[in-house]
Amino acid sequence: MYRFAVCDDNPADADYVAGLIGEWNKTAGLPLKIEQYPSAEAFLFAYGDDNSFDVLFLDIEMGNMSGVELAKRLRQAGAGLQIIFITGYMEYIAEGYDVEALHYLIKPVTGGKLGAVLDRAVERLKIRENTLTLALADGVVRLSLYEIRYLEVQKNYVTIHAGDEYSVKRTLNELEEELDESFYRIHRSYIVNLRFVKRISRAEVILKDGTALPLSRKLYDGLNQAVIRYF
Repeated sequence: MYRFAVCDDNPADADYVAGLIGEWNKTAGLPLKIEQYPSAEAFLFAYGDDNSFDVLFLDIEMGNMSGVELAKRLRQAGAGLQIIFITGYMEYIAEGYDVEALHYLIKPVTGGKLGAVLDRAVERLKIRENTLTLALADGVVRLSLYEIRYLEVQKNYVTIHAGDEYSVKRTLNELEEELDESFYRIHRSYIVNLRFVKRISRAEVILKDGTALPLSRKLYDGLNQAVIRYF
């Protein structure tokens, strides 16, 4: 069951967006629950009780807490849900990068635009369901690809950097075949998850946690193109 939420302090706008989602799902055919919240605080309270949300349609201009502030708090708490901002003002778009917003929908929202964004959101959700299975000395671990930041060759081992670090005696080429399109080989010894990339220079890739990884010069253009396609 997918769980979508609409957070908007205007009940008419919230009903309208929820209705468009329902119309889209007549074709998509997903097992889907749509919930509505009248404020950022109301959604944050619900999220604290049960964080199993998949997609959040989030109005930016609300009462005491704006949609941008709510998104920042969710990301700081480690929330991986897809955030889609809804706004009447173009100037907020730059703030979406910091919170990994999937898209901005400019009011008035149309069914066609909302449907296209939801198709992308569902693709991302399916990617999150992909896992990497690692055979370790003390047992088997299944890691969500979504949480892996990067992979690094260390002598005869590859270390997978996620919430924790895991080292396996396998080649980087072998592991690369088990990853998806959200990963990119930036060096003979490194593969990075594009969702964690903050900045790219000719010589290195800076991740959102400040980690600097070496970048092969011949892969610079390809990496930039991969980032553009991903986002």
